[in-house]
Amino acid sequence: MVESLISDIMFGFIGMISIINPFGGAFVFLDRTASLTLDERDALARKVAINAACVLLVAFFIGTPILHFFGISMEALRIGGGLALAVGGWQMLNAPDTPAEQTDVKRVDAETAKARAFFPLTVPLTTGPGSIATAIALSANRTHKLSAFVMSSIASVAITFAVAVCVYLIYSRATVLARYLGVEGTKVALRVSAFLLLCIGVQIILTGVSEFLTPIATMRAATP
Repeated sequence: MVESLISDIMFGFIGMISIINPFGGAFVFLDRTASLTLDERDALARKVAINAACVLLVAFFIGTPILHFFGISMEALRIGGGLALAVGGWQMLNAPDTPAEQTDVKRVDAETAKARAFFPLTVPLTTGPGSIATAIALSANRTHKLSAFVMSSIASVAITFAVAVCVYLIYSRATVLARYLGVEGTKVALRVSAFLLLCIGVQIILTGVSEFLTPIATMRAATP
């Protein structure tokens, strides 16, 4: 049972962290918080990590009932969330470069940055429709048997905690990554991250559209 629990945690963590991709998100986070001090950025990274943990826990434990309550299908979740990701990636990809000497001119205070901690820094940047759908899928087959339910719940909490720690550590050290890459390297990494964000959003939309159209096509094919 312990081996199965460890396997479930590793499987869920690897799948979740690959979808969230905190390294790519770190450069987007750095771009959105370029005018903050190191302490302010650290506090904001902690808040984003906590928000991400809350979103994942909600998705793990009550994601499916919430979707059913509002009549939202998984396909709609994917299409809507993917659209939000794609728009954000497109805007960043086409945003003009801001010279370093102009950073302080358009300074954003810490309170304004905190107001953006949930949207867009947590949702959809960090925990977007892909990670939410994955969390719901991982817990969709959760059995009502007490022992299995407890083990599945422990795995969900462990996965969420591990992901939140990774997000905080990587986001809070985004400036270190940028320092190693240099100014031009950071610009390139930011553009690449924005392009990947756009591609991920488009892929999520295509997945949602495909899942929506497949049953319709199957029904028509089965109709004599």
